[in-house]
Amino acid sequence: MGDILIERRGALGLVTLNRPQALNALNDAMVDGLQAALTDFRDDPAIRHVAIRGAGGKAFCAGGDIRLMHEYGQTGRHAVALDFWAREYRLNAFIKRFPKPYIALVDGIVMGGGVGVSLHGSHRLAGPNYLFAMPEVGIGFFPDVGATYALPRLPGAFGMYLALTGARLRRGDALALGLATHSVRGGAEEGILDALAAGEAADAVAARFAEPAGETPVFGRAAEIDRLFAGADLPAIMAGLEAAAPDSPFAAELMAGMAKRSPTSMAIAMEQIRRGATLDFEAAMVLEFRIVSRIVHGHDFYEGVRALIIDKDNRPHWQPDSIAGLDPAAIAAHFQPLDEDLRFAED
Repeated sequence: MGDILIERRGALGLVTLNRPQALNALNDAMVDGLQAALTDFRDDPAIRHVAIRGAGGKAFCAGGDIRLMHEYGQTGRHAVALDFWAREYRLNAFIKRFPKPYIALVDGIVMGGGVGVSLHGSHRLAGPNYLFAMPEVGIGFFPDVGATYALPRLPGAFGMYLALTGARLRRGDALALGLATHSVRGGAEEGILDALAAGEAADAVAARFAEPAGETPVFGRAAEIDRLFAGADLPAIMAGLEAAAPDSPFAAELMAGMAKRSPTSMAIAMEQIRRGATLDFEAAMVLEFRIVSRIVHGHDFYEGVRALIIDKDNRPHWQPDSIAGLDPAAIAAHFQPLDEDLRFAED
């Protein structure tokens, strides 16, 4: 069996991400296989809607194959890594404009690249073990796969909060923020797929298998998050967190966490969220490809993956190692046009 499984079940085109040993992290075969399957399903009049799920029960998809991207960069194969990201970003845009209902069954971890192949579809059905995060700034990367478009469109300052902290959200908060569209019962996956295969409308299926989403501890802090992440720049946000910390364990926890993140990555993330608020989806993906084309030649991504994923010493040595040491011109350079910007197929 391969890393991605494609099935036709009556009116349903079904995709299963099938790398449970790697928490279904996306690799080349999965990106290309999903692109090909979606093209076929789009053009097949017998297919009414598409569903995507993850195998193994622990994760929908925990991201892209970061170890592989690290290996490519460390061995000088930057062009190979960038080709993967280009195809992944084109896939994200294809999903965003997919003309049929696209139903992601998410019960477990959904992070990074997994967000890119679920969030931009029409339906995100969250099971009881749903766990969302965009934790890229912790490994010297940035929130990509369409986060430039999606995060600024969340209520208030939640997009900035998620981008800069990598905070994790459970199902109740995800539904409140619009990251999930429906809350469904655990163990209902096969029943949902059978109903979709029989041609039942996605909204009706989601309603039939619905259950309460649960508590919203993060959404309940909306006013505090809006206040803490309203600063004009990173130093202002950190100063605000420091001022609030003596009376707010939440602010103190955020400040401690952000102190461990890559200063460069946080600065990039802050700027991309600002710019993304005025961009359409494909323009946001063009911007992300500009950023990744610079990060792949930088330092912090490789150091972050080494420290947190490979060696697991959790002691990354960022360059620069403080927000005060950031060079605004170096951050701005990540956003400049490329000699050849990312392009999308006309179909």
